[in-house]
Amino acid sequence: MNNLPLIVDFKNIDKGDLSLVGGKGANLGEMTKAKFPVPGGFAVTVPSYELFLKENEIAQKIYDILKPVDVDDPAQLESASRRIQKIIISSKFPVSVHKELVNAYKKMSGRFKPALVAVRSSATAEDLPGMSFAGQQATFLNIKGENNLQVAVRECWASLFTPRAIYYRTQNKIPHEGVGISVIVQKMVQSSVSGTMFSIDPVTNFKDRIVIEAVWGLGEMIVQGSVVPDRYVVQKETFSILSKEVNTQKIQLIKSNEKTLETDVPKKLRDKIKLTEEEVVKLAKLADGLQKHYYFPQDIEWAKEGKDLYIVQTRPVTTIKETKSSKTKSKGESTDHSTPILTGIPASPGIGSGHVKILKSPSEIGRVSKGDILVAPMTSPDYVPAMKKAAAIVTDQGGMTSHAAIVSREMGTPAVVGTKIATTTLIEGDIVTVNGESGHIFMGGNIAAAEVSKKKADKKKKYKKNLKTATKIYVNLGEPELSAKVSKQNVDGVGLLRAEFMIANIGIHPKQAIKLHKQDDFVNKLVKDLTTFCKNFGERPVIYRATDFKTNEYRSLEGGKTWEPDEPNPMLGYRGAFRYVADPEVFNLELRAIRKVRAIHKNLHLMIPFVRSPEELRRVRRFVETEGFFDDPTFKFWMMVELPVNVILLDKFIEVGIDGVSVGSNDLTMLLQGTDRDNSTVASAFNERSPEVIWALKRVIRKCHKAGITASICGQAVSSYDELVEILVKAGITSLSVNPDAIDRVRNVVYEVEKNIGVK
Repeated sequence: MNNLPLIVDFKNIDKGDLSLVGGKGANLGEMTKAKFPVPGGFAVTVPSYELFLKENEIAQKIYDILKPVDVDDPAQLESASRRIQKIIISSKFPVSVHKELVNAYKKMSGRFKPALVAVRSSATAEDLPGMSFAGQQATFLNIKGENNLQVAVRECWASLFTPRAIYYRTQNKIPHEGVGISVIVQKMVQSSVSGTMFSIDPVTNFKDRIVIEAVWGLGEMIVQGSVVPDRYVVQKETFSILSKEVNTQKIQLIKSNEKTLETDVPKKLRDKIKLTEEEVVKLAKLADGLQKHYYFPQDIEWAKEGKDLYIVQTRPVTTIKETKSSKTKSKGESTDHSTPILTGIPASPGIGSGHVKILKSPSEIGRVSKGDILVAPMTSPDYVPAMKKAAAIVTDQGGMTSHAAIVSREMGTPAVVGTKIATTTLIEGDIVTVNGESGHIFMGGNIAAAEVSKKKADKKKKYKKNLKTATKIYVNLGEPELSAKVSKQNVDGVGLLRAEFMIANIGIHPKQAIKLHKQDDFVNKLVKDLTTFCKNFGERPVIYRATDFKTNEYRSLEGGKTWEPDEPNPMLGYRGAFRYVADPEVFNLELRAIRKVRAIHKNLHLMIPFVRSPEELRRVRRFVETEGFFDDPTFKFWMMVELPVNVILLDKFIEVGIDGVSVGSNDLTMLLQGTDRDNSTVASAFNERSPEVIWALKRVIRKCHKAGITASICGQAVSSYDELVEILVKAGITSLSVNPDAIDRVRNVVYEVEKNIGVK
């Protein structure tokens, strides 16, 4: 700690200094170095905070207070927070930190008068991909003078232990002892207009949109959700303004006599648009530049002072997950309410129905039961326990970057904000349905799914048909009855034919079938399904992935409980190639079925999943060899790349003898990042577009090219993210295997990329 700076200027830090200056500080330094228009400033570093704890000998006292706290008990949480903050605020400020703080502040101020600054907390566990922790620590605006600055720094340190900050860390399983805090001191921008912007649309997840929100005055008003902001949507690449929405604003935050005050907006400005088209485009280009710089969609705060536009913060857009849908119905409720009774800003997609619970303050959160519709003027972090129970959330105030919007998207809960009148229009106990994608609230709890589906279908983008691409577009399938319809689409074959659906339909555990002497029936049923796929796809390849049931999935089949162990972690347990080596009898049933089908349909090939070592692959290959498959030159033998060892030792796996690989990006991402996308506690850390995943994908493609074998990918990522498709096509991937509903979209993306890079 003694070798690390206590104070550091923005120009001397970057995104690699998270542990030194926290997420906010690291981003500000990174943007300063990259020449984005960031107001100047410095960071009071984490070592300064650690020195403060050490000199006052209070660290252990703090953690002893926290240890027994039940964070779901508001009284305990509030009491612990109050005791800890009192300790911090009353403890002595380190002399060495004070000296350097004063020197840095004087340098910023110049010779004539003290600078007006914003003082913001920057914890080491905020502004991370998948974890916004928005608004968890304190911010102080319009701070002037050395003494006031020192007080604000100490208040920021204390804010690391507000009730909401303690609650968030506990819920996200982040140890309190492992989180440090830096304090950002930055030139105060006296903004006439300010706001936030996203480099993607966080509600629809459209990647070709930039969404900008603006309010009169200081930006804290928009984050607090006190007003409904103007909203501008800009198309990427063309920077064409697709829509502008102006909202009336009656109050604003301004600086007056070095204080931050809430005042009335002058009447002549209340209904006036807040940004010119030139300013909207300039901001959009900054947002686009930030996403390109960080290689990840950004959530950005900006401010306008005079004619100048500044970026005052950026953070990754937290992972947009699948939404919850919870419905609570009452007896005799009407089901034909198709006209919305209320409209607001769509903030988090999905549909939720339930009983209305109107909360006036966080003290009422105990009234919310699971499946209720939480209605409030605006939420704050103190509402989170109730928000977790709600089927949907509706607020009077706020925009897409208000607390309610951010937290709802993180939790996957449908939300509509900025309705202005929800708390006075909706009636306690009524059943309503909230559509977080359209921004509509309907009376009743049974809005026909067909109505919603039709509207979505009407909005679906039209793509060019019958395009030809050098990169093959395959499809992921598992259900035989879908094969005829999907095979008629512009698709080059099946890149992932999942065995699990077919075997689940057979309904009996293969070991049980053998025990009951029904293995021939088992094989014949599998043959029938495989033949359906091969016949429908004609000469186009069908890549059959051998069974990759996990033990908990196999146990649900008839006889499964007899044959499957009860594992604590099935994902890393008895699955994939290890099964074939340990129990070749079951694998042999699949090989028999494949041999029967290939006697007529030569387009069926085999792919081996979850291979833990080259030796394991070699043993599996010997089983395949005994059936004579390799005597036929038309037969292709593929391997899934799902484990880090597959990426690291790919040369060794290729030497065993394979014709191609397909990357299972779902498992590979989880194992590279040590997270489980299906576990809501840690799923926010799952990111298929992170640098380590991109590195692994490019390495696999490069190794396959060198060896002269095909490289494909069949995980969800290429069905979801156009930017990832572009990266892989430019890297030279052979084929992409996508979900049926993504075939045309991905084909269009590939076509445009190949055209731009000159592929014929």
